[in-house]
Amino acid sequence: MAFNLDEAIKIANQAVLVKCYRSLTDVEIVVIKGAWEREEYDQIAAKNQYATSYISQDIAPKLWKLLTEALGEKVKKSNFKEALKRRWEKQCWDRQFTSEDYLVSPQSMSYNAIGKQVNTKFKEAVSPTYLTQAKQDVPAAELYVERFAIELLCYETLLQPGSLIRVKAPKLMGKTSLMERVLAKVAKEGYRTVSLSLEMADRPTHVTNLNKFLRWFCLNLSRELKLPNQLDKYWDEEGMGAKVSCTTYLEEYLLAAADSPLVLYLDDVDALFHYPEVYEDFFGLLRSWYEKARSRANWKKLRLAIAHSTDVYIRLNINQSPFNVGLPIELPELTKEQVQEFARQYGLAADSSLVEPLMQLVGGHPYLLQQAFSHLKSYPDITLEKLLAEAITDAGIYRHHLRQFWLSLQQEAKLMAAFQTVITSTKPVRLETISAYQLQSMGLVKLAGNEVEPRCQLYRSYFGDVIGS
Repeated sequence: MAFNLDEAIKIANQAVLVKCYRSLTDVEIVVIKGAWEREEYDQIAAKNQYATSYISQDIAPKLWKLLTEALGEKVKKSNFKEALKRRWEKQCWDRQFTSEDYLVSPQSMSYNAIGKQVNTKFKEAVSPTYLTQAKQDVPAAELYVERFAIELLCYETLLQPGSLIRVKAPKLMGKTSLMERVLAKVAKEGYRTVSLSLEMADRPTHVTNLNKFLRWFCLNLSRELKLPNQLDKYWDEEGMGAKVSCTTYLEEYLLAAADSPLVLYLDDVDALFHYPEVYEDFFGLLRSWYEKARSRANWKKLRLAIAHSTDVYIRLNINQSPFNVGLPIELPELTKEQVQEFARQYGLAADSSLVEPLMQLVGGHPYLLQQAFSHLKSYPDITLEKLLAEAITDAGIYRHHLRQFWLSLQQEAKLMAAFQTVITSTKPVRLETISAYQLQSMGLVKLAGNEVEPRCQLYRSYFGDVIGS
């Protein structure tokens, strides 16, 4: 068999699969194909309708770095053919003696017949569940579809001193799962990590008083880092004030407790948006820590990541806001290819007869897809047609999810009226800004320019019925 482009892609896929627990993405394969034909990056980009900078500055450098790690030798555009050919020749030479004979083909999921007993064990090791669940100490609850490019970008950013990441996506879109994987990855590099949801702060005990909130915040950071509570030693509300006390506690105690960098991931920060008596000072504090971490040696160990569900509609001084600095990350819905991979993880046939009808109802919403796949897997006698027909009713699999939305809307008459306007319109509509942001935060709508529309047909159908009744 001659070494050709197809063999090169197969070898690259196999190497990445073993080393990095995922397959090549479509755009990475596009770059390999173009580079194989000796095309320049601008030619590759133009031919495949990508921005040149996206290919040349983002995808290609990361691809060569990925292959360098996977193949164990320096790989770049000028030598990747030779590097892949060497791996191919090695496989051809000792095919009967290396575990690479038993690799899963990402395209066919077929296995080499040699060594059936070894093959079975290796098949279990590289099953879709193994590949897509967190391997590095991430809680193994639900299956997970990799967003590799975003994960890698977040990971590489947090390795840099003075970094800050802002992750935005509606609820249940996978922010926490994504960041758990990233934190687990940096933890493998020896970094200390803290993940804290601001939704955990009691209302109104903690979120209506700055001193109480900052003490709660520092106490929970200590707990997450498994350090003793030293608040009384560092806190001086009367003399220094709460903000300086909090900063001192972080700098002189938490950061100083170890030489390793410290990543603070704050989830659900929009839980504070309704409490200006706290958020103005707290978000200003985060911004000041970000500035210190970029300019002061003793703060360079700090990395920050914050996640929120909606655009920031609160009033903040531009120089005191953490929402206009750092790296912005906005999680999109899953693509058709990712949904197909998700279905495969559940052992379901990922063909158009399953994926397309389901996506017509729920789009690429990770949580709604997971619910459907889990139900179809658990109840094989349930047909997709029956699931879809019942889904938009109170007898369907989404009934608890939909009723929670309904209860929330009933408590906000203005929001209910705004959402009714959205679901009864056949085209995107413009809403009052705060209502649009609130509905977007809940995940009920998505933006279409300055207008909004239902996030998916499920919401339009269900709420169109219950609100109109």
